[in-house]
Amino acid sequence: MASTILCAVRTSFSVLRPLQTCHSPSMLPLQNARYLPILVNLTDIRFSSFFKRLPADRLWESVGGVSNAGRKKGRGRGRKRKVDLHIGQILGDGQQQMVWPGLNAPVMKGKKLLNVESLPPNPDRKEQIQKVRDRFQRSRHIKIPALQRGWTGRRMPGMSIGPPDPLDDFTFEGFDTRVLELKTVSNMTATLGRKQSYSAFVVTGNKNGLAGFAKGRSASAKDALRKAKNKAALRLRYIERFEDHTLWHNIFCQYYAVKIFAKKRPKGFGLRCHRVLKTICQVIGIENMYAKVDSHSKNTQCITKAFFDGLLKQETHQELADRMNMHLVELRNEREYFPNVVASPSDGKILDVSPVNVDLDFSQLYYGGKRQLQKKKSRSNDNKNPLMRRKLWLNYKNRNQYQSRLDRIVLGFEEPGNQQHK
Repeated sequence: MASTILCAVRTSFSVLRPLQTCHSPSMLPLQNARYLPILVNLTDIRFSSFFKRLPADRLWESVGGVSNAGRKKGRGRGRKRKVDLHIGQILGDGQQQMVWPGLNAPVMKGKKLLNVESLPPNPDRKEQIQKVRDRFQRSRHIKIPALQRGWTGRRMPGMSIGPPDPLDDFTFEGFDTRVLELKTVSNMTATLGRKQSYSAFVVTGNKNGLAGFAKGRSASAKDALRKAKNKAALRLRYIERFEDHTLWHNIFCQYYAVKIFAKKRPKGFGLRCHRVLKTICQVIGIENMYAKVDSHSKNTQCITKAFFDGLLKQETHQELADRMNMHLVELRNEREYFPNVVASPSDGKILDVSPVNVDLDFSQLYYGGKRQLQKKKSRSNDNKNPLMRRKLWLNYKNRNQYQSRLDRIVLGFEEPGNQQHK
């Protein structure tokens, strides 16, 4: 930066020879000295580097910035945030403590005019500035109780967002809404380009058999959750429960590639299933159940639709007895397997002969001929043996078929081909 200033320089008559001639400058009297204006060019010398060429925002962006492509993939969540270095700084206050009247101190103190003076150094200056920065910049995280948190950390899936909004004069008292999925989606438009929005998938229920699920989209996550919650309140369905704690029977449900094997369990068993199914059961009011999700366990929407479809297709014991025209008998170990008739046909018509090619096992009746794969515990020592590995490879196609073949022979579906099955 160059600047031109006007200053006065004292010169003698010996310098200005056109004005007067003198034999010796020392003989020049002092009163004859003159002050003439001259032009002086001053240049501001400054060390150039990118710290002085770029503003603070650009420097912080170079340290913790994330590209647009990386931001879409969810990167940069743990990057270091910007620090405002001006917080805690006072104008006129530095490492060298000084009194500047009119800047960091009053000009007059009583009738006395203050002067510029130095003060003793403050050893706690850096600690005080850091304390002020921490108080203003550190966000206060509200601790969420363990029972109100989501599935993973502080993310929304699994969290409760309260009951739906009142509809006219009806208030959804006793209802609870849980978030199953919250994600960002994008749509390519002709005018705005790629437009991003939020998609929320929730389930709501009163923990007494009444539940529904829905999906909502909006430009903000809060509006998407509100839309999905209110839409789910308009799609409620009642689900029958056995003794208000479990399923009526074992069910197999499938939606596209998602397959679910769900089994009824006694009181005290709890919920041992996928986290999406566990959240749905808590909203519905199912307390005891075992379920296994085969393939595509990350597709939340398909899991929810398949499970609701299986729950709505349940049959009560009386409906099963009326459909089969047979008695439904329960055999329990604690009763020494004494037959207990649970349900009988309403019209009294009972089949004299058992139906052919029908599996009358209550635990397998609703599986549609499908069986859940029961994996055996691997024996690592045997797998290292080459002969054992060849045997396992030859028997791989017949895995899990021994018990199934015994069941077919007992029911008369297959003739015993080997003496060991008799």
